[in-house]
Amino acid sequence: MCVSLCVCFPRSKFKEIIKIAIDAGFRHFDSASIYKTEDYVGESIQSKIADGTVRREDIFYTSKVWCNCLHPELVRSSLEQSLKKVQLDYVDLYLIHFPTALKPGEDEFPLDEHGKLIFDTVDLCATWEAMEKCKDAGLTKSIGVSNFNHRQLEMILNKPGLKYKPVCNQVECHLYLNQMKLLDFCKSKDIALIAYGVLGTQRYKRWVDQNSPVLLEEPVLHCIAKKYNRTPALIALRYQLQRGIVALNSTLNEKHIKENIQVFEFNLSSEDMKVLDGLNRNLRYVIPLMFEGHPNYPFSDEY
Repeated sequence: MCVSLCVCFPRSKFKEIIKIAIDAGFRHFDSASIYKTEDYVGESIQSKIADGTVRREDIFYTSKVWCNCLHPELVRSSLEQSLKKVQLDYVDLYLIHFPTALKPGEDEFPLDEHGKLIFDTVDLCATWEAMEKCKDAGLTKSIGVSNFNHRQLEMILNKPGLKYKPVCNQVECHLYLNQMKLLDFCKSKDIALIAYGVLGTQRYKRWVDQNSPVLLEEPVLHCIAKKYNRTPALIALRYQLQRGIVALNSTLNEKHIKENIQVFEFNLSSEDMKVLDGLNRNLRYVIPLMFEGHPNYPFSDEY
């Protein structure tokens, strides 16, 4: 079980927050080239290595290859650029960020004359082979995927000549979208489920309907939090850990960072876990509508 810090928030206060998180006990940092924060993560990690707080082997660092670099010949160079920014010789985990390929080039969101994304067609199995080569080269310890549905996972798993299967699938997962079927599928294949958006989110206005219900205002969650004398956020995080899920959380609040590490200090009863299971609404906060219509758009399937 693991709780981690997702480093996809704004740059202001960024380096300070990473250092605070390391001092609080966080060791897993989840980033990506598209977040434009890897240079700050690297500076913060290196400073804490330099002052003796941590060693490189204490840190688990995740990065991701973006949609405009899914052609096999672009995967390694994308990873090498991330390594240079983060000042590391290797990442611990490298993911395919999203299965929807976009036109290769400098523009990460290439648009046509009508303002629509320019889709590309890529054999994801070939992309996966390039990921395997990155692992063989020692540039990453493990490889996985993000935002894949079960059918896309099966495509990789059934690839002829598969050398390494995905170690994980990172997806949106929280009390209103508990991903029960996808979790069961991943467990059956010995693939870890990594959850982002575990506390719900209204932060990313480009992706999220601002009229969506606020998860941390859920009355049932508050009732259970009061029972355990914990915050609703801690209950939501603990729920995921007890399901065997790696929970990512992002915050700029120093108090919340220090508070969230307390998730390991208590357990929820089986009865309360069932109550929390019942909050599922199949509600997805992060809906990248710009990717709809892409042949590899993952959210049209049930799971």
